[in-house]
Amino acid sequence: MITTVLISCLILGGIVGFLAGLLGIGGGLIIVPALVYLLPMVGVDHEVVMPMALGTSLGAIVITSTSAAFAHHRNSNIPWLLARKLMSLVALGALIGAFIADSLSREALTGLFSFVVILLAAYMLLSINLSKERTVPPTYILQTLSFITGIISSLMGIAGGAILVPSLSFFGVPVLHTIGIATACGVMVALFGSLGYIITGIGTANLPQWSLGYLYLPALLAIVVSSSIFAPLGVKFASKLPIRTLKKCFAFFLIAVAIKMVLG
Repeated sequence: MITTVLISCLILGGIVGFLAGLLGIGGGLIIVPALVYLLPMVGVDHEVVMPMALGTSLGAIVITSTSAAFAHHRNSNIPWLLARKLMSLVALGALIGAFIADSLSREALTGLFSFVVILLAAYMLLSINLSKERTVPPTYILQTLSFITGIISSLMGIAGGAILVPSLSFFGVPVLHTIGIATACGVMVALFGSLGYIITGIGTANLPQWSLGYLYLPALLAIVVSSSIFAPLGVKFASKLPIRTLKKCFAFFLIAVAIKMVLG
């Protein structure tokens, strides 16, 4: 069974990496439901499968987000004066989110994940053609947004870009800067969120071999290896494919996945 899971995670990482490069979305929205299906094959108990999927997703995102953040830094897309003010609070929120997740039931976590995914997908559908300009609000508003983003992202096993990019764009931050800030904050979300899942998972019964808290290391490694290979391919195709159409299809796919998770 472990061979099946590893091969599936290699394929999953390739899909996630390609979509990340193509659409600029994080992989957690795909990784989490896939791991919820795959992890029971290696003996993960159904009561801990959701936090383990969330923790493993964040662990994989640490590597991919760090690579992306370096790329954005080289291209001067990260306004560090603003980014530094947001990164500490998004990290704190992510750490708190992991402890909240540990206290919730599997049903509550699954329901929360599905509900927020549907909201994000709906916003993705509605915001494709929106391009209003607004004045950037005071820093404390953006800091509050980053703290809340950290909590929600950790509870969902995502980097937070699906929340930060549209939110910062709505508040008037230039598009390239929103992506750069979201990527830098994504590193902090994944790092501190996965740390929280390691701490809360240590000593938990019924975890498979090669687990570090709620992180399942073989799946994490397989996802990282293949996603790092296929992400540049997605970037290459980004200028050749109908991105708006693909985003609509992806949004509908996320809604279908969320509904399937709710129905069991």
